[in-house]
Amino acid sequence: MLDKTYGPREVEAKLYPEWEQSGAFANNVQSNANPFTIMMPPPNVTGSLHMGHAFNMTLQDVLTRFNRRRGRDALWQPGTDHAGIATQMVVERELAKEGIKRQDLGRDGFLERVWDWKAQSGGAITSQLRRLGATPNWSRERFTMDEGLSRAVVKVFVQLHREGLIYRDKRLVNWDPKLRTSVSDLEVEQKETKGHLWHFRYPIEGQEGRFITVATTRPETMLGDTAVAVHPDDERYKDLVGRHAVLPLVGRRIPIVADAYSDPEKGSGAVKITPAHDFNDFEVGRRHDLPLISILDEEARLNDQVPEAYRGLDRYEARKRVVADLEALGLVEKIEDHLHTVPYGDRGGVPIEPLLTEQWYLKAEVLAKPAIESVEQGRTVLLPKMAESIFFEWMRNIQPWCISRQLWWGHQIPAWYGPDNAIFVEESEAEAKAAAENHYGEAVELRRETDVLDTWFSSALWPFSTLGWPDRTPELQRYYPGDVLVTGFDIIFFWVARMMMMGLHFMGEVPFRTVYFHSLVRDEKGQKMSKSKGNVIDPLELVDRYGADALRMTLVSLAAGRDIKLGPQQVEGYRNFATKLWNAARFCEMNECRPVSGYDPAANTLTLNRWIVGEVAKTAEKAAAALEGFRFSEAAQALYQFTWAGFCDWYLEFAKPVFSGSDEAAKAETRATAAWALEQILHLLNPIMPFETEELWRHLADRGDAALVTQPWPDYPAGLVDPRAAAEMDWVIRLISAVRTIRSEMNVPPAAELTATLRGASSETKDRLETHGALIRRLARLASIEASEAVPEKGAAQAVIDEATLVLPLAGIIDLDKERARLTKEIEKNAAEVEKIDRKLGNAQFLEKAPDEVVEEQRERRAEAQAAIERLREALARVAG
Repeated sequence: MLDKTYGPREVEAKLYPEWEQSGAFANNVQSNANPFTIMMPPPNVTGSLHMGHAFNMTLQDVLTRFNRRRGRDALWQPGTDHAGIATQMVVERELAKEGIKRQDLGRDGFLERVWDWKAQSGGAITSQLRRLGATPNWSRERFTMDEGLSRAVVKVFVQLHREGLIYRDKRLVNWDPKLRTSVSDLEVEQKETKGHLWHFRYPIEGQEGRFITVATTRPETMLGDTAVAVHPDDERYKDLVGRHAVLPLVGRRIPIVADAYSDPEKGSGAVKITPAHDFNDFEVGRRHDLPLISILDEEARLNDQVPEAYRGLDRYEARKRVVADLEALGLVEKIEDHLHTVPYGDRGGVPIEPLLTEQWYLKAEVLAKPAIESVEQGRTVLLPKMAESIFFEWMRNIQPWCISRQLWWGHQIPAWYGPDNAIFVEESEAEAKAAAENHYGEAVELRRETDVLDTWFSSALWPFSTLGWPDRTPELQRYYPGDVLVTGFDIIFFWVARMMMMGLHFMGEVPFRTVYFHSLVRDEKGQKMSKSKGNVIDPLELVDRYGADALRMTLVSLAAGRDIKLGPQQVEGYRNFATKLWNAARFCEMNECRPVSGYDPAANTLTLNRWIVGEVAKTAEKAAAALEGFRFSEAAQALYQFTWAGFCDWYLEFAKPVFSGSDEAAKAETRATAAWALEQILHLLNPIMPFETEELWRHLADRGDAALVTQPWPDYPAGLVDPRAAAEMDWVIRLISAVRTIRSEMNVPPAAELTATLRGASSETKDRLETHGALIRRLARLASIEASEAVPEKGAAQAVIDEATLVLPLAGIIDLDKERARLTKEIEKNAAEVEKIDRKLGNAQFLEKAPDEVVEEQRERRAEAQAAIERLREALARVAG
């Protein structure tokens, strides 16, 4: 006998190890089945399971389980990413607790400590994924710094360098002064900051008493100015173009140049140009061949390119000193409060500096062209469709990719420098030495490049490096390209685009045929989850409280394209669904509903049973079609509605009189049908709710060593849907539901047994009433129901059921005038709410200032109020005058 309540913790702890040890998640490279490949976005080795992971991995697992059970040879390729900056920061923090800096250990000693940390703590997230029920082929787990993947990285780098697509260049980069490394544009967060706008007067050379005023938010960088720019059409400065200003505090002559970058409508119309410390200024500098004077070191301290009084100062200390000294010279015209955005490193958490450094770059625009064409031609489909415009916008304007990082943890760039700094890029030091000897005519000492590659460089190779490339392995030939990639919009450029570029270049084919971009998981108010806001929801806490299946069903049900608002109460709701399913299985067990060998659902004789097998078949078709189309929420809702309403609330209620009746043949058929329908529900729900469905499936019958996770997806014979049975039982359900709705809306006391009449009933309706009258009376709590034209003209509620009108006399049972007044008041209340929200949404100032989530919340409240109005009006219309 099933336990009275479902205990998810015990079931999950028991079942998952059994599945994994049995090889249930394994792919088979020798199989003749059609392969299904899905690449797991490798979570950072530093990470622990957050709600974004839980959402993403649940969707992938649902697809994998679904396709595996449909007979495809499914490979869900797991692994983790070495996460350069993130991991180095974690280990450095650990060392700091011991009073040690990485420099104290040296590079080799530090890397040894990182590998030790990875061995001890790096697998935490994969253990947590198991708690969620994820079923990748763990035996194939890879790590981006595995020997095989590292070999692939080196080979790709060397080949791209030989093709002229990787090169060294001195350019401005986003520099993180805390971590002392370059970071990509995608790793920079723009934060709105209250600051100042300083207006400085630069003297004009040879025109004593004349100045040109420039405005800046960064006074310290003026020490590196090499020009002042004005707009070519600005009449105010036409006579100054070609002349020079004298840079205060430095004394350097700097030209006044005409450039369209300067906006005549902004400030004074003149801008200071610091090519080595501003990305826009860098472009102006290139156009006018200006010198690049870099005044900051790696820690954002002023270097020896500035007057001695400022050397060694932190950038913000230097700012104060520069402003004070210019004020003393009378060269500060004014200082204004100014709200502006400041770039911050998303890892280091400090403002980023544009810094002139020599780095390694990849000509991304060359690799981007085939990737763009693959989407244009439909070889890779991006879902939802709006992702295409985002993809094209970025890819068609792609910039050179800075692929080097000044870190110790990562793939060290395979480049060596000769005595004269000649570069030798080879796959090994021995090959580099041989190349150098050939170049110099003798053996020389080489110096290894200390930089490592951007983490995204190695993860860009993930779809083929994990399958054994550069070797032509059977796995590579069978599982590349993949079928689908499931990921978030936030890494469309970090990862998706780069995998496409690398896959097409090295494999000659797209890495995946479909990319499904899911939305972000936000808190229940629609705000982005963050530790600083204190609104982070730990998925494992929800698993502990409600079970993995409840969380999985919640996430799949919410996966409808828009950002997800998630709160514990939603997971609790799906925990209740799990309880409902468990109780239904207990009810079936208590009524001796067991699977019958040789049962044929098409051979049923009772309308009730012909109806339910048809509903099973329709639900299976809906769910499968939805999953095939990546409409996850549609699949979940179809299964939820059928299980909760169709099977539990209606079919089992309809079956109760049969179970307690004396017709043994009807009883046997209904028991077998109930057991079959329950078993089909377990099959259909299994990809989403694997633990409870497996436990119940095993309990329904003796399965031996078989597991539901490996059973084939149900295949139903044609003709299971009986339209006559479906129409008849649908009519019964709609009639009972109409009575229940009226009782609820009119506040009819639960104990009151009403008399009901069907006016204008057809002969078919009368036949149905004759057949199902007892059932309708019991479930609608009616004293009687009959087909008749004699109905009260007043004091009754009405509802239309097909050609007939249901009439429920309520006079003497409730105060109808009072109910009408109540309904009218509720309508007015909701109408006032709609009007209030409309005023807000029609206010341009509100729309401009309110956060997106607040605006969305207002729209949702309006939709709820409008729906309530419609519902209440329908209720009011049901009450006869």
